[in-house]
Amino acid sequence: MKVKYIYKCLMISFAALLLGSCSSPEVDAKFDQNATERLSGRQKELNDVLLSSADGWKAVYYTDSTQLGGWTHLFKFLPAGKVEMASDFNSDTGVYTSQYDIQVGSTVSLVFTTENRIHLLSNAADYPTAGLLAKGYLGDFQFYYYGQKNGDIIFRTNRNGHFLRFVKATPKDWEDLPKNTPIIKNITGDMTSPLFRLLEINDGSTTKSYDFDYNTNARFGTGYSLDPSTPNESYDLAFSFNPTGAFTKIPLTVKDQKLSDFVYESATNTFVATGKDGVKATIKYTNAPPIITDDYTNFVNGKPQMVVGYIAANLYNAPTTSDYFRFLINKVNATLPANQSIARIQVYFNSAFGDYIEYRFNGGRPSVYHNFTTSPNNTTKILVLTHDSWDNGTAIIPAPAFLKDIDEQFFTTAGLYVKKENFKISFTNTIYTLTSASSSFRMTTYQLN
Repeated sequence: MKVKYIYKCLMISFAALLLGSCSSPEVDAKFDQNATERLSGRQKELNDVLLSSADGWKAVYYTDSTQLGGWTHLFKFLPAGKVEMASDFNSDTGVYTSQYDIQVGSTVSLVFTTENRIHLLSNAADYPTAGLLAKGYLGDFQFYYYGQKNGDIIFRTNRNGHFLRFVKATPKDWEDLPKNTPIIKNITGDMTSPLFRLLEINDGSTTKSYDFDYNTNARFGTGYSLDPSTPNESYDLAFSFNPTGAFTKIPLTVKDQKLSDFVYESATNTFVATGKDGVKATIKYTNAPPIITDDYTNFVNGKPQMVVGYIAANLYNAPTTSDYFRFLINKVNATLPANQSIARIQVYFNSAFGDYIEYRFNGGRPSVYHNFTTSPNNTTKILVLTHDSWDNGTAIIPAPAFLKDIDEQFFTTAGLYVKKENFKISFTNTIYTLTSASSSFRMTTYQLN
């Protein structure tokens, strides 16, 4: 009897719920149109809102902020499915016209149907890191319409389901886009910029330094702690750019403060994010390696002979060969007859004939030798090379004018940093790099003795 009574009560309750749900105005509103009509309405809604902004829309597109920065895109949607587009993907910030479509499938999506700036992020053949081989920049050209919020259009990307927000653009956005280019160049640097970057973080009382490894193409950098007590501490920064500096989607948290806006300071060539109470983060260039080794001591007077050599055929494209070194090599080769070029630059320390640089050439040109003396600076951990004489193997000769620019990099009074690298190139020989303490000159060499 009790079971039947409970069952009867449950049936009455279920009926009441059923009647109540059928009379809900919320549910009635959802089903007053069939699926086709709803999608058609959403299609028109999206197209209307895209056309509604007189100056178009702006999107800072982070395809994957765990490994890539962001790219600013501007869109001006026009009748007949046309769109004008610009971006700061590279230095070409011009406006280009292409086609778009509002497509209906399981949902409504915005599709850029002909090639334009947005497609640069989805080109699989162009990738910013080795880990993204054949994946490009992980970008999309199809975006699922998710709705509107506070005047913005919300999309989800087709490729990875990330949210992407279109905000109404202004005339100033279009005017300012080209101003991102010099800011990007300032953090990228050029062949004469110092080779190394530091991230310095001040918590208001103490400054800590981090080796900042920045990938220009990816717009992504990681600061690795230089403090032996915190060797595993690091910070990732995923940058997009604006006319005054850089914004990181991954904030840098210092003393419970989140630092995201790095302002470029031209006087010091630094990017600075400023918080409260002395909290600050700075990205800066430096000619001094973040970690300076004692490897120079293998080359000082009294040690066994050491011979290191740059071999053009194997080391010209080495990752540690600097652009400025390559520029100087090319400059020398341009002055030589067409069949001649630098084949090797070999540096001899503590040999039976003293210390000297041998410049060896392709094309039958005989070698020339620059003799020097060596003195270490044990405080700064550098080697200073001092000119002695030039010879051709049999007689003293004047300094060859065509070698002047590259040769003087070895003889800077600031000296050279020497580092034994932990990788190999083509052969099993130990790799040493010689880096100027006053310029972006860095030569990659094999140990040859």
